[in-house]
Amino acid sequence: MKYICKCCGEEKEDWPAIVYNAPIFYSDLTEEELENAELTSDLCVIEDQEQTHRFIRTVMVQEVADSCQDLEYGVWVSLSEKSFNEYVENYDNIEFEAGYFGWLSNYLPDYDFEESIPVNVIVNNKMGRPFIYPHEDFKHPFVQDFYNGISLEEAERRIDIVLGRNKN
Repeated sequence: MKYICKCCGEEKEDWPAIVYNAPIFYSDLTEEELENAELTSDLCVIEDQEQTHRFIRTVMVQEVADSCQDLEYGVWVSLSEKSFNEYVENYDNIEFEAGYFGWLSNYLPDYDFEESIPVNVIVNNKMGRPFIYPHEDFKHPFVQDFYNGISLEEAERRIDIVLGRNKN
């Protein structure tokens, strides 16, 4: 969709969001394990012998330092049972607002993830899917980039990878 940017006055085309269809944990399940998993466009529940894992789909907006546009991600976050249940109970309540602690449950391009990133999940059903914000004090290159922004070239490279226009 093309439009005139209010920031620079130039004609722009919206960037596609970098979207993950499932949490990484779901993607790693065997066929047998998938029998104990449920995935919708917004919710995922996976039961194993030790526990039940609960995930919701969220939005994360990455600032692009030298651009009028931001890069959006559709990512999954794990929540506690209490937070997940409250979110599900209020899913259709347009007035519902809440804040939760969660863990980023997708691996983003160009970063090594030895452990999950803690995030704040901000729910405002009037806005659509919840937004997430990594904990600023968590030491990880992704968190630094989230708060400092990435370059226009980096954003375009990530989009090219998602669209299959780049072999890197």
